[in-house]
Amino acid sequence: MAAQFGRRLRKGATATTVAALVVAALSASEAPGSTSLPGGERAAEATDPPGTAVTGNSPYFTDLPPLNTPNRPNRPGTSIDLPVVAGPAEAGIPATVLAAYKRAENTVRASQPGCRLPWQLLAAIGKVESGQARGGRVNANGTTLTPILGPQLNGVGFANISDTDDGAYDGDATHDRAVGPMQFIPSTWATWGQDGNADGRKDPNNIYDAALAAGRYLCAHDRDLSQQDDLDQAILGYNRSREYLRTVMSWFDYYRRGNHEVPDGTGVLPVTTGPDSHVGGSAGDRPGGRGATTPPSSGPSTPGKPGSGKPPASGKPDDDTTPPAKPPTTPPAKPPTTPPPAKPPTDPAPAPVAALERLGSASVTATEGERFSDRLRVRAKTAAGKAVPGAKVQFQIVGDTAARFPGAATRAVVTTGVDGIATAPVLGAGGRPGSFVVHAKALGAAAPTADFAATVKAKPAPAPRSDALVRTSDKELTAQAGGSFADAVEVKATYKGKAAAGVGVTATMITGDADKPVQNDKGPYFEDADGKAVRTLTALKTGADGLLKLPVIHTDGNAGTYKLRLTTADGVVLVVELTVTAATTAPPAEPSTTPSAPSPATPTA
Repeated sequence: MAAQFGRRLRKGATATTVAALVVAALSASEAPGSTSLPGGERAAEATDPPGTAVTGNSPYFTDLPPLNTPNRPNRPGTSIDLPVVAGPAEAGIPATVLAAYKRAENTVRASQPGCRLPWQLLAAIGKVESGQARGGRVNANGTTLTPILGPQLNGVGFANISDTDDGAYDGDATHDRAVGPMQFIPSTWATWGQDGNADGRKDPNNIYDAALAAGRYLCAHDRDLSQQDDLDQAILGYNRSREYLRTVMSWFDYYRRGNHEVPDGTGVLPVTTGPDSHVGGSAGDRPGGRGATTPPSSGPSTPGKPGSGKPPASGKPDDDTTPPAKPPTTPPAKPPTTPPPAKPPTDPAPAPVAALERLGSASVTATEGERFSDRLRVRAKTAAGKAVPGAKVQFQIVGDTAARFPGAATRAVVTTGVDGIATAPVLGAGGRPGSFVVHAKALGAAAPTADFAATVKAKPAPAPRSDALVRTSDKELTAQAGGSFADAVEVKATYKGKAAAGVGVTATMITGDADKPVQNDKGPYFEDADGKAVRTLTALKTGADGLLKLPVIHTDGNAGTYKLRLTTADGVVLVVELTVTAATTAPPAEPSTTPSAPSPATPTA
């Protein structure tokens, strides 16, 4: 085990001293992307956030990352020669655990872009809380192979939190315990629990669920985690300890400098818990805690010797009686003095916002029950027209509407990026049609608001449905060529045995197979408004009683048997047969029986 973990931190003052030295060393490294560690004045300025900490202030692992970071070794000539706390393998994160952190980052970014949650922060917290789920001992769905439980929070050395879940999560019906890879106490999980792997459950023992819940919690209160003050408050909300803050920030900085994926179950396990604390629960609940079967080893060792963590080559207990070597008499060299770390530069205050420029459309529209596809965006600008990064912009819904931002919120605060642009979270239309306004306001500035007009349209009524279409009469339909059918074609549409009103029907005179209809070019026909022959009618609808009576059907000079095909919008088909007989010869007109008037008399001479 000594070979696996290297030297490790001890409890109490030793851990605090080494933590401070690591802070100084990392600050001096000036590595790209380095995050200022809150070990000095900045940490002292932070105030503890209100409420119960996520973990109930349960113990955590105080192992610090190695000074040789994944991407950059110690700089030559450094005046500090600190012990390496863990080997280079510390940069490895188990595959499923790493995937959960990155998925949580993407999910939170979509709904809370102003939070700027980095997955490396989740990895840092997961490292100190559970050693990345015990080195990635999770199944394919991300659930830990065995529960990870903190000690009983019974007030003896820890917080006193009586049971809140009847032991459902922690198996303890008396007091709560921190649960899972991100160590949520049950009462906090009841509020912040998430379903990160979309399996329909919110399980604190699942790394996908726990990582997303941790991300949501860290982003609460409109925090922008790219701002150090907000970042400090978020981490302190997880555990009310300044050493915890320093430890998490050390790992956060380390993972940002470099990391890599390792197979599940092969991650390096931490071994040292927080000052004056121990890990409770059943044996092996947390790596290195009470119940660990391998005793800690101190310093370098030789195989087969005490403290090596390995048995002697013979396989028998070592019986070495060689007296210890006499310690050297040369006095140790005086340790070099190290100047205090330079105070981190203070970020300049953002320029005052004089105007908010509305980007995109000034009005957006969505259908009730759906989301607005257009995102609301503004650019914060100075009086000179330059973009203002780092400004906080509040988007507020005003009006009688059910539209909401994620989390059923009516307002959302977003920090502008380097381009001065703030993009509101996705806006849900809600279940009520109407109009409202979204005000965009620069907080702490007198700039005018930028307003967006929003409209929620009523959801279209579902199309009437039908599952049957029948004639209301079984009388044969017959007409002579050159005439018209005396009996109209009437049908009724029903759905589940009830009259189906408003059902669309298409009527077509066809030839050939009814399943592969082709419009006929002769035989019976309808007439349009201009009196012209048409053999297809559309936009027909059944009445309130489900009935539809077709217009008069005329015939041309062709006798024969024809087919009229009726089809509803649901695909229900009815074929009606039409018979056209040959026209009969008209009988000759009968002679008139009316006497003719006498011819006028011819005058005689």
